[in-house]
Amino acid sequence: MRIFLIGFMGSGKSVIGKKLASELNLEFLDLDTLLEEKYKMTIPGIFEKFGEMQFRELETLTLKATILSDNFVLSCGGGTPCFNNNMSLINNSGFSIYIKMDKDSLSERLLKSKTKRPLLKDLTLETLPEKVEQMLKIREEFYSQAHITLDGEGLSVEKIVKSLPEKQ
Repeated sequence: MRIFLIGFMGSGKSVIGKKLASELNLEFLDLDTLLEEKYKMTIPGIFEKFGEMQFRELETLTLKATILSDNFVLSCGGGTPCFNNNMSLINNSGFSIYIKMDKDSLSERLLKSKTKRPLLKDLTLETLPEKVEQMLKIREEFYSQAHITLDGEGLSVEKIVKSLPEKQ
């Protein structure tokens, strides 16, 4: 079984992914963590050194290497589905779940987050919601291709488990 969690940064993919993996007795993987371990750099460091397009290439290579294994829940980066035909790769390799949240909830979470996010650096309390809204409009085309979409507000592992198909 391969379960891919997709959604905007701050939507809770990693938090709910760990719980879901535990519930299903699967390995939890985080694509950003795998990238950092493989390239011995932080995500902001990779962005700074190589730029976004090279980062996306490395991300795709890491995604392709990950799907060679089985029995995992993978938390994808917020932009992962939007580049290099990754959404098709995800959907053809397992079961995808889009954790959907609105711009206001995401902005609130991102403001409280301690995680450094390269695409949001230099944004202020005033400019963050507008940037999140712009990015969501672009990314929604990809996110909406997931096998199922679940509301991220108050999302429980039980709700995700009930939404999974009987056989994977």
